[in-house]
Amino acid sequence: MFIPDSPENIIRYHKDMVYRIAFTYCRNSSDAEDVTQEVFLRYLKKPLNFAGEEHLKAWLIRVTVNVSKSLLRSAWLRRTVPLGDREPSNADDMSSVDGIPGMDTRNAVMSLPEKYRSVVLLYYFEDYSVREIANLLRRTETAVQTQLQRARAMLKDKLKEEWQDD
Repeated sequence: MFIPDSPENIIRYHKDMVYRIAFTYCRNSSDAEDVTQEVFLRYLKKPLNFAGEEHLKAWLIRVTVNVSKSLLRSAWLRRTVPLGDREPSNADDMSSVDGIPGMDTRNAVMSLPEKYRSVVLLYYFEDYSVREIANLLRRTETAVQTQLQRARAMLKDKLKEEWQDD
């Protein structure tokens, strides 16, 4: 059985991943920070027994997705107008991919529809397999593969446009 060394270390280790996933759903750093805080509050409130590090990580991802979706459905959020946003401060892992400039890549990924953003983030930045993503997001493997293929095509088009504009 997996025994975590301390809640503080687990939070410190996983906070960037949780924030990035929340940001892909919320597209707003303040909301992503709120979601991150809520996820770790739930982790601290419930004494859960995890079978291993991967089980803990999967639980954190699933809770992050659920909390993010709940926030997006909330009546409060639908009645507010955002004042603006800044770039995701904790998304340094998205700074570059295969030599592609980081800001272009980050903007292109963030401009994708939610269902494509989430699979790209989990596949390329969190190193999950198609099967694991399908389980985490409760989608079929075929759907995840199709979404990855479509996301790649969209990203290719977006980045090609960016480079042609330069």
